[in-house]
Amino acid sequence: MAGIGPLTQDWEPVVVRKKLPTAAASKDEKAVNAARRMGADIETTRKSNAGTNKAASSSTSLNTRKLDEETENLAHERVPTELKKSIMQARLDKKLTQAQLAQMINEKPQVIQEYESGKAIPNQQLIGKLERALGVKLRGKK
Repeated sequence: MAGIGPLTQDWEPVVVRKKLPTAAASKDEKAVNAARRMGADIETTRKSNAGTNKAASSSTSLNTRKLDEETENLAHERVPTELKKSIMQARLDKKLTQAQLAQMINEKPQVIQEYESGKAIPNQQLIGKLERALGVKLRGKK
């Protein structure tokens, strides 16, 4: 490189400046007070529905009234008493525990317990499995 020519450095001054404050930063209390001290013009406007959820407040009255007028009791159907007793009686006649019956139909013992206590929501497919495993008819007329 020594024979190529004169080497010069081309240095230009680099000026680093801070970014101007964003719109959100210019609205905070410190920025407004600083602008007041400097004598700058400050314009303040108040929003008409500031601090409210417009979407929720506009239709609330209609939905609330409908909910208040609603008197229907919504609950899941539970295992009927005669089905509970039939399952329990058939299981005891075969001398099976709840765990053994559950294993026969590939279900958890908790499922059998819920059916016999009446807490389960009836599932026709599971009742069919119970009928085949116990050899009794649990649905329809006896």
